[in-house]
Amino acid sequence: MSPIRRVVVIGCGLIGTSVGCALRRAGVRVELADHDPWALAQAARMGAGTALRAGAGPADVVVIATPPSSVAAVLREAQARGLGRVYTDVASAKTRILAEAERSGCELACYVPGHPMAGREVSGPGAARAGLFEGRTWALCPHPALSPHALRTAAALATACGAEVTLLAPDAHDRAVAAVSHVPLVLSAALAARFATGAPDGPADPAPAADGLSLAAGALRDVTRVAGSPAGMWRDILAHNAAPVADLLEAMGRDLGRVAAALRAADDGPVADVLARGNEGHARIVRALSRTREPQRAAS
Repeated sequence: MSPIRRVVVIGCGLIGTSVGCALRRAGVRVELADHDPWALAQAARMGAGTALRAGAGPADVVVIATPPSSVAAVLREAQARGLGRVYTDVASAKTRILAEAERSGCELACYVPGHPMAGREVSGPGAARAGLFEGRTWALCPHPALSPHALRTAAALATACGAEVTLLAPDAHDRAVAAVSHVPLVLSAALAARFATGAPDGPADPAPAADGLSLAAGALRDVTRVAGSPAGMWRDILAHNAAPVADLLEAMGRDLGRVAAALRAADDGPVADVLARGNEGHARIVRALSRTREPQRAAS
């Protein structure tokens, strides 16, 4: 039985509703809040909890499941209302949000930056699953002002959702998710964009490749799967992790540039090097994913 008895979830999208459903399954009382009445009602119908009522006193934890750009403002408002004793979020970038929270005058001792590494390329409360976090990593990012009690409480919440907790410094987290989540999304979108019907962005861009879709098979589907994720949500995420994502994209751009030049020059060396390192990296990815109890293909 979870030591957490009551949780408030602010934001009834995919992740917030899934958190509510997972906690309800664990026997936790969950109350929901969202500026969109439809999303709130849908989350309640999914079994994620009931609508937040005034005067109930502070919850054990308040989970902020809003876009990254609004986390600090929502945190400040929730703390001003005394909604909880401990606060955490689920946004997939941490360093900028923590800085925004500090600048906004938020109480940081009870704020635990968090990020469950789970999701789907579809959004909204109707896509929520109580088992979304089972066997998945839930990153918590301690900072110097954080109290040990708040960290333990946030870890208990993640565990109640079925996740496995890992601790990372905020900047280390952001570099890691740039590599395993954010850059893969950008690369997937860039490839899928080659098949869009709109005009190319620049004069050097080749004509749209849509005519080749009759030859498409599983490789194209797999590589472009997360390109279907909500564009607005990802613009916000990428803006909050801009530098690590840009650094990695530039490094990959150098690799791709070398391969392109080598192909034009009929020089097999750089091509063989990238393919060999790709084999090695793929093997490490497979080994890492095989350690999860229930690997799920998901955009995070």
